[in-house]
This record gives sequence, C-alpha cells and structure tokens, in this order.
Amino acid sequence: MSTHSEFTVQGLPRYNHKSAIRWILSHLWQHRVFVAGTLIFSFISYFLYSQGQVMIGQAAEEIINPTTTDALLTISLITLAVFVISGITGLIQALALEVLAQRLEYSARHELYVSLLGKSQTFHDRQRTGDIMAMATDDMQQLNMMINPGILFIADIVLGFTIPTIFIASISVELLLVPILFILSYVVATRIYSRQLNPVAYRQREQFAKMNAVAEETISGIEIVKATAREPFERRKFRRNARLFRGFFVRQGWIEARYLPLLLYGIAFGLGFLHATYLYSLGRIQIADIIAWVGLFNLLRFPTFVSLFAFTLLQIGVASADRILNIIKAETELDENLGGHTGAIKGEIVFENVSFGYEDGLVLENVSFHVKPGETVAIVGQTGSGKSTLTELINRTYDATQGRILIDGVDVREWNLTSLRSQISKIEQDVFLFSRSLAENIGFGVPDASQEQIEQAAREAQAHDFIKSFAQGYHTEVGERGVTLSGGQRQRIALARAFLSNPRILILDDSTSAIDSATEDEIQKAIRRAQQGRTTLLITHRLSQIRWANHILVVDHGKVVASGTHEELLRRSTDYRRIFARYDVELPPLETTVVPA
Repeated sequence: MSTHSEFTVQGLPRYNHKSAIRWILSHLWQHRVFVAGTLIFSFISYFLYSQGQVMIGQAAEEIINPTTTDALLTISLITLAVFVISGITGLIQALALEVLAQRLEYSARHELYVSLLGKSQTFHDRQRTGDIMAMATDDMQQLNMMINPGILFIADIVLGFTIPTIFIASISVELLLVPILFILSYVVATRIYSRQLNPVAYRQREQFAKMNAVAEETISGIEIVKATAREPFERRKFRRNARLFRGFFVRQGWIEARYLPLLLYGIAFGLGFLHATYLYSLGRIQIADIIAWVGLFNLLRFPTFVSLFAFTLLQIGVASADRILNIIKAETELDENLGGHTGAIKGEIVFENVSFGYEDGLVLENVSFHVKPGETVAIVGQTGSGKSTLTELINRTYDATQGRILIDGVDVREWNLTSLRSQISKIEQDVFLFSRSLAENIGFGVPDASQEQIEQAAREAQAHDFIKSFAQGYHTEVGERGVTLSGGQRQRIALARAFLSNPRILILDDSTSAIDSATEDEIQKAIRRAQQGRTTLLITHRLSQIRWANHILVVDHGKVVASGTHEELLRRSTDYRRIFARYDVELPPLETTVVPA
C-alpha cells in the first residue's frame, strides 16, 4: 500500500498539491478575508493617490486661469482629504497584508510539521535533519517574505500600472502612446529577467539546505569531531559550501544589476514629456493636463523599481514552496489503517517466510518462527545479522518486503496502527530522551499519567534514587537527547517509560548494556516482574538474560539458523557456541544434528 501519510490529523484543511503555485494559492484561500482586504484597500489607496495627481493639475490650471476666489482653496482642501484617506487606506492594507503573511507561514509550517510526523521511518531514514530544519525555518521565512512585501510589490505593479494609465486615458487618449509602449517593453524585459533569475533562485535554496545540513551534522557529532581532531576538515567543508551559497547570491546580484526596466522608464519619461508638450503646442491639451500627466507617469516609477525585488522574492518564495511541497507530497510505505483491527493484544507473534530489505539488498530472508503469548524469546547473533530489524517489523516501523507477520493471528498490516503500536514497547541500546523534564520523559507514552504512577515506574526501573538526588528531582530538565545523563541513567529512564506504558509486547534491544552489574541485577528483577503476563523479546548477548528465556533464536546474515533452549543450542548449534566462546563457560560436546529454524 502506498499513501501520502502514515498518520493523518482529522480536521485539517485540504490544500492543493498539484504545483507550488496552487499550493500557495490554496493556503491563501484559507485566509481570503485578508487577501480581499489587502486588494480592496490597495486599490482604494492607488485610486485616490492617482486622483490627487489630477487635482494638482486642476489646481495649476486654477492658478493660471482663476475662476472664483474660493476655487483654489476648495481644490486644495479636497486634495488634502484625498491624500489623507489614501494614506489611511494604505496603512489598513499594510496591516491586512502583514496578518496574511504571518497566517500563511503558520498554516504552511503546521502542514509541514504534521506531514513529517505522518511519514514512515523509511522516509525519515532517507532525509538529512539539517535539510528538513532549513525548510521548517528559512524556507518558511521566504514564504512569509514572498507575501509581505512580495505580494505588496506585485499589487503595486498591477495597480500602479493600471490605475494611472486609466487616469491618463481620461485626460487624453493621445497621451497613452508612450505609457503603452513603455508597459509593453517592461513586460518583455521582466520576462527575460524572470527566466534568468528562476534557476538561480532554486539552486540558491538547495545550496542553503545543503550548507545547513552540513552544519547540523557536524554540531550533532561534535564529540566525534573533537575526539578525532577533525575540526580543520569540517571547517574547510563548511567554508566550501558557504562559498557556493555566496556564489549564487553574487549571480543573483549580477542578474539584478542588468535590470533594464528602470532605464526604459527614464527613456519613456523623457519621450512622454516631449510628446505631451508637442500635443500642447497643437492645442490638443492644456497645461493642467501636462502637469497631471507628469504626476501620473511618476506613479509608474515605483512599481517599475519594486519589480526588481518583487520578482526576486516571488521566485525565491516559489522555489521554497516547491521544496516544502516535495516533502509534503513524498509518499510513504505505511498507512495508519484507521478502519483496521483493534483490540487488546494477547501476545502471540508469528513470522511466516518474512523477508525485508532496502534498495541495496536484503536484511532478512525467509524468516519463520512462532512466539506464544507470555513467552520470553531471546534473539542472538553477530553484529549486523538483522536482529534489531526483525523486531522493528513487529510494530511496523518498517513493513516486510515478503511474507507476513501475525499478531494474535491478524496480519500487522491489517491492524489499526495506533492500536498496534500503543501496546508494543521497545527499549533500544541508544536511548533517545527529549529536552524535557525527567517526569515528562518517563510519561511520554502515557500523557495522563499521575506523578505517583511515574514515580512507581521509576522505582521499578531502579531510577527513583538517582532522580531524587538531583536538585529539582523529577522536574530536572535533561539536555538534548539526554546528554546530561549517563548511559545507564538514560536506559533506566527508558525502562521506566516502558513499565509505565504497560505494553502487551515488550522488546528489549540490549537495553542493559550501559548498566553496571549491581544495578543490572536489580533491573533484571524488575524486568522479570514486568514480563509476567506479556510477551518479551530480548536482543542480548548477556548469558544472565539468555538463560531465563523460554526460547532462543539464532540469527546469522538475516536468517534464523537455529532455535531452541540454551542447553539444546549449546549442544547442537555451532553459531550459538561461537557467541559464547569468549565466556569462561564449559561447553558440552557438539552433537552432529542441528536444531532446524
């Protein structure tokens, strides 16, 4: 099955994903009141300002040829009122546009975030965190700037050319000759400019994301960088990417420096004024008409100038939107199966000829086994043999390429994904903690857990004592990924989290590897208590844990090569005996028959 999201959020607006432009327009449609307000008040402002230019011409005519004593004062007061109202409507239009820009950025960022939460683990495995963060921050900011001031500039271009041209036509159709020729030449010049700018804008956004990804990766792995004295190499690597990013800005500057419309405007203004004086000499227009024409043609200069920035902001905004939309549209291999099977899990697990692999080859091949409800199964094998991947298929972190996995007789792909995962808990060797309080980390899977329940889970995981030793106790904030805690402390917090969620299937992936022997003994007791009534899968090489498993699977190169009890495998499996060759234990003689998988 191929869908757009592993998880969906009900009640979200449906946006158009056919293209970046349509996606932006569909977001703007959600805030159409502010779009309408921006356009209406922008029109009123430009109309009144253009009318003011005409009235200035009328005032000049009144000065040259007075009609009444109060006429000039009346025209002046009306002109003042027109410009004041024009200024007020301009302020309202600017406010509406700012609100529109902020709302667009919010709704687009929210859609991206929800989309990222809904993507499968396979999708996230292919992504660079720095690239995603660049989209969620800088590309979103570019969307904001595309609206404000980008859309404002676009409105200035459309209205700034249209309304003054209409007023010029109302004065004299003959005065339209030069403005029309200028507008046509402007359209041609801006099309050429836009075609040159577009590829540079796209590559600029891509290079920014790459530079950001390099920086994030280096900072995340700063401990390794310092331990291996690789600072000079990483510095050169970042400088190289920053230089490429700067290069695209320089290329953008060269394109903007060759922007022709301003030169065309200057030529057109001179020719237009010459044309207006020629018409005056023929007696076809008056002095007031020339003054009004000059004022109206001056209004064309601002949209001509801002189009230099408008098209840049528009191109970069569309490039950013295209990058964001590609992530939102990216298909995932899993879906949440809202109408799927739900119910309490008993704990039976069956693998039937299961194979799984990535694009570069198989990780698991033709795996079959059966785990009864309440059993504890140890999974052992050399590093890289596929043990962790095997367990990740149970909760559908990944889906099997071939075969099927049954939980209580139901294919995992037929389960409602939320129902399935909420009853399975996995504790890995590399524990991830959030930058939150210890209590919030323990209660992460059970948001309504009480403080007493959290503390009880911590006691069972042998974490309560070290938590209380902190000045703020359970309210202590841990650093990013839990770096302020030791490895053993992080694993005990993860165990407490699992105990609190009370899963029906518990998966422990070498979860006591960073714990000292004394603490491990206590945790083992807690784990044994936690195992009662639930199915447990142990990935471990610790003999103390393997011994109390009901059943053991030996995995080698993606295949289950042997299974049985500890004593049976010591006698019959060379692969299993090889694992314990490093332990100071007496191995029984190897039998010739091998327990089948």
